Amino acid sequence: MDLKANNISFSYNKKRQILKDVSLSLNSNQIIGLIGDSGSGKSTLCKILSGHITHYGGEVTIDGKKIPDKDFYPVQLIFQHPEKTMNPKWKMNKVLNESWNPPKDLKDTFGLKDSWLTRWPNELSGGELQRFSILRALNPKTRFIIADEISTMLDAVTQVQIWEALINHCKSNNIGILAVSHDEELLNVLCDDILLFNEINNL
Repeated sequence: MDLKANNISFSYNKKRQILKDVSLSLNSNQIIGLIGDSGSGKSTLCKILSGHITHYGGEVTIDGKKIPDKDFYPVQLIFQHPEKTMNPKWKMNKVLNESWNPPKDLKDTFGLKDSWLTRWPNELSGGELQRFSILRALNPKTRFIIADEISTMLDAVTQVQIWEALINHCKSNNIGILAVSHDEELLNVLCDDILLFNEINNL
């Protein structure tokens, strides 16, 4: 299975174009890294790939077909700041079950404690919230993960735990990963190949 971005272009306004003719391809058995400068448009591309931005030039396809807007979107985006993606008025069990109810063994794999499920988002740390974000994204219908700086705010031990669990699950379930980071050393360890954003964005 292949996720492809073909000649993606995007502007927030007429004065500044963020993306111009960006193309990339990701197979479901690959981990591809994407590295580039802050403010260069990487996060915008991530939102386009995952269906969060729908008005843009070019097309995003899976196996040559446009991705349907309805039902569950098979390209899931995990954000850098999980607290911004969660309803502060929901307890964590509702936050998680909005996507699906993961089995206990998968919760255990990501170090998610049962006691966290009855807490509010503001009662958990960034690392704890990120575990929920990742589990939400791993719905059985997910075919590709876009990981946008998901471990930047975490300590080194938590980074290793989260990446190891995510990669093992995705490899076992034939889910491709686009890992976006400023940390080239991290990407060198994780990825099959690394793309330089400034080289694929033809501004």
